[in-house]
Amino acid sequence: MIMPKRMENNDPKVLKVGMIGGGSGFISNAHQRAIFMDGTRRVVSGALSSNVEKAKEAVENWPYPIEGYDNYDELLEAELAKPENDRIDYVLILTPNHVHFDPAKKFLEAGIPVLCEKPLTFTLEDAKTLAEIVQSKRIPFCVAHTYLGHWTSRLARFIVQSGLIGEVRWVDASYLQSWMAIQSRDPEFVKTAWRLDASKSGLSNCGGDIGTHALMQLRYVTGLEVVSLSAHMESLTPLSESVEQPLDDHITVYCRMSNGSPALVRATQIGVGHKNDLRIEVNGELGSIRWAQEESEKLEVYLIEQPERTYYRGGIKPNDGFFGDIPQELLDEPTIPWGHSEGFHDAFARLHRCFEADVRAFQKSEYEAGDGSSYATVDDGVVGMSFIKKAVESSRNGNAWVDC
Repeated sequence: MIMPKRMENNDPKVLKVGMIGGGSGFISNAHQRAIFMDGTRRVVSGALSSNVEKAKEAVENWPYPIEGYDNYDELLEAELAKPENDRIDYVLILTPNHVHFDPAKKFLEAGIPVLCEKPLTFTLEDAKTLAEIVQSKRIPFCVAHTYLGHWTSRLARFIVQSGLIGEVRWVDASYLQSWMAIQSRDPEFVKTAWRLDASKSGLSNCGGDIGTHALMQLRYVTGLEVVSLSAHMESLTPLSESVEQPLDDHITVYCRMSNGSPALVRATQIGVGHKNDLRIEVNGELGSIRWAQEESEKLEVYLIEQPERTYYRGGIKPNDGFFGDIPQELLDEPTIPWGHSEGFHDAFARLHRCFEADVRAFQKSEYEAGDGSSYATVDDGVVGMSFIKKAVESSRNGNAWVDC
């Protein structure tokens, strides 16, 4: 297994980033901070909303001057009119699901790397099209599965895939929220929530939004793939009679993995008391690991006939006799001293940092597609879209087992 190496940037050039969508709101602010965190990247332009007035307002309220455009076609046209060395180095797509494919395709075809929010696209067919373009152009593409950026996620991956807990026997990956339980009390919110609109969200609300995070965590940590599944995708939130809710708010997917072991992928948006409770437990023949996003600084490790261990970022010494030879690249990744907590924004920044390294390599014609250990790739995005499609198929057919 190849672990991602933290970039040592000797290039004085600050990468220029364009942004599509995300003129305001939580996810936009998280990406902005992540881009700016290392001082080697900077948002310079954007088409920040499909509403022209909101797009202009977002540009005017940006903390520093950037170039604003009414839509992403204008942004791309303006970039292509510039000398190649003056263009944006990559584009960030923060639009609703149904507006991922078109800008991603156009910027990729123009030779501009793309970092896109998840799920990858509106349909599996569109996801496969993007993967074909990425492969043919040999161009960097990142799907923003944030939680892979936590250092402890990467440590969990190393522990499981190095065989410390033995052959994987069972995995439980879940993402529990109370979003719909709270917001469904406001009929006006439900009417305007694009994630509940099948024409914007796609086949699934809960599955596409947070179920794909649980799936990605399972695949990333274990290195295993889902080969078949049986799914329940349900709408459990009682809403106003005037509001139609065509999409799921609760999913339970029983999986068979590529090594023959069973696994569970589950997600809910009706779990009162849960906030962003993504967690994974991997049980092997020799031990188990447990990790939770809301306590992302720690990783619990349990081995048969050994004391229970809780490890924290920075608290691991190389070659300590327990883990074996920990890759130096993994040990070098943290950016702040032990005892100062890393968190959500650091995870975002680690994704952008790793993507930056690939963008710089691409510009020097030195880029080689990674193995998915640094960030989720376009191929991971395709797997996520296929998983959702198969889960919906299973659920609509009496939870029948379907091959993936």
